[in-house]
Amino acid sequence: MTGLVLEYPYALLIVVLFIACLYFCKPKATALYFPNLKMLKSASKGKESLLNLLKFLIAVLLALTLASPVKQNTITIKNDKGYEISLILDASGSMREYNKFDIVKEIVEDFIKKRKSDKLALSIFADFAYVAVPLTYDKKSILRLLERVEVGIAGERRTALYEALFLSSNLFKDSHAKNKIAILLTDGMDNVGNIPLDVAIKRAKKYGIKVYTIGVGGVGDFNPAVLRKITKETGGEYFSAGSVDELKRIYKTIDKLEKSEIKVDKYVKKSYFYGYPLSLALLLMLVYWLLTNRRVKNAL
Repeated sequence: MTGLVLEYPYALLIVVLFIACLYFCKPKATALYFPNLKMLKSASKGKESLLNLLKFLIAVLLALTLASPVKQNTITIKNDKGYEISLILDASGSMREYNKFDIVKEIVEDFIKKRKSDKLALSIFADFAYVAVPLTYDKKSILRLLERVEVGIAGERRTALYEALFLSSNLFKDSHAKNKIAILLTDGMDNVGNIPLDVAIKRAKKYGIKVYTIGVGGVGDFNPAVLRKITKETGGEYFSAGSVDELKRIYKTIDKLEKSEIKVDKYVKKSYFYGYPLSLALLLMLVYWLLTNRRVKNAL
């Protein structure tokens, strides 16, 4: 958005021409001689000055009208090919070790901030799984809730990994998005058994969800074979992270792999204000006409 600008600023040169004409284009009139000429000039001087001022203002306003003052507003329309992404985080007791969960939260927060044109959801699992935030464009609400999520919020002793994948997949039940992604992070193995692995994978495939899995920790903490099976059958990728730097790199990789393509169209909306100086010029013309007409009548 910009302030008032002139579409045709060169029209203001009319004012310069008008001033030049006042000095160099004086009309020739029949010379009349009156007695007491000084007194007559003194009486008419004030009114003549007013009339000259009116003529000058009228010229300025008409020039401003021709210059066409406008206010421009740039309207940006985004044709987003956004993604719908479900973030699935393990919040079981083992994620407290080495401050893993807080590190993961910090990296996930950064990931969320970068996905400006996407719908995001957040699911948490431990003894049980639950959807913390359904798919939404409201990144602030996800970030606020993520700040409050701590290890133990869904229990500490077990890992309902398959249930989390199944439950998160249901978020896409009514989705018409072409790009549906789930990023599942865990440092453990499913030991709840409420939902079989094949059923959870089948549900993700049903809704066309590409699942990225991330195993956090050392050898034996999680089951790479299970995580690879999930990604292979859904078209995603498997990653393992043994350090903070590796985890950051993984989320950056996923961010690049699944980046929204955004086409931006810009339109300039113009609001014209030439009517204001034109209206004022016409009003001053009326005043000028009334004054000159009265002067003529008085002379008669």
